[in-house]
Amino acid sequence: MAPNIQQSRRRIHANSAFGPHHLNRLSSDRLLEMRMCDLQLRIEDTPLENRIRRLQEELDTKGIRFRPHFWLSDDWYTPDGVPGVAIPFYLAHPRLMRLEGEQMLEIEGGTDAWCMRILRHEAGHAIDNAYRLRRRRRWREVFGKASQPYPEYYQPKPYSKKFVMHLDAWYAQSHPVEDFAETFAVWLKPRSRWRSRYRDWPALNKLLYVDELMQQVREEKPKVTTREHIDPLRTIRKTLRQHYDDKRAHYGLDHPHFYDRDLRRLFSDDPEHARCPSAAAFLGKIRPELRRAVSRWTGEYQYTIDQVLGEMAERCRELNLRLHRSMEDVERDALIMLTVQTMNYLHDGHHRVAL
Repeated sequence: MAPNIQQSRRRIHANSAFGPHHLNRLSSDRLLEMRMCDLQLRIEDTPLENRIRRLQEELDTKGIRFRPHFWLSDDWYTPDGVPGVAIPFYLAHPRLMRLEGEQMLEIEGGTDAWCMRILRHEAGHAIDNAYRLRRRRRWREVFGKASQPYPEYYQPKPYSKKFVMHLDAWYAQSHPVEDFAETFAVWLKPRSRWRSRYRDWPALNKLLYVDELMQQVREEKPKVTTREHIDPLRTIRKTLRQHYDDKRAHYGLDHPHFYDRDLRRLFSDDPEHARCPSAAAFLGKIRPELRRAVSRWTGEYQYTIDQVLGEMAERCRELNLRLHRSMEDVERDALIMLTVQTMNYLHDGHHRVAL
């Protein structure tokens, strides 16, 4: 479940003394005008350095000699054919983490546990690239063809037991390469007890294969040894404002919403309730809590859910809807309605594959 912004900010406060100190003095508007290449960030002497060291210790515990390399960029990713991992720039500075929260309503990887989950996942991609695992016939039999196109959207099946559960939004179901990375991450995590947790699941066969495969490659030399950095932060010349405009566009809404029937069930436009509190104002008050809760339940990005809530509030304003029941009941029903609509959106095959 994705931690909320308050939890992330508490973590930021605990690790506040790292990164270029002059960034702490800049307003958000000033930061947004900066070019990404001018941020002068690094992984060394930040919490990222300790987390990478812990990942290496986990690989050591499994007897794996391979070490992915890491660099800062604009997002999380492992490029095809490169045995290394790009980490989003904002995790290298607490002020930029706060800016990420302001712009995107959440900080992906912003807590220690969340960051480690993503690092294990990306390490799976890196080791796949290093040993060209996807070219093995048995790999293709277990996970599928890595050559199949990545979908812009995928249709998750929340109750499927053919896939492990690691990152949110049933990410293992999005593509065979992600299925492998998620399975590797579950296998790698200390004390994950995957043999008992996935007992009687078809996904257990994938975990057993990864266990067997890692025993085979743990002493082998990687076939790909490049230390290349793809799109490192120092080469990205766009401003932070341009970066966040692009990112919000990617995670925004691209489908129609029709809320009237559900909203009229929650609220009333009857003249006898004209003196009751405005439904739009009520949704605005509970908006942060609702979007966090629905994000935890569904894995959808808070930014997308927040847009839905904004549309609902605007429609309530247009229809002049009012509260006519207890706030507790309406809040509960609004949470259920928003969760169901989001789940229907996911089941219709419209869950975005992350950048």
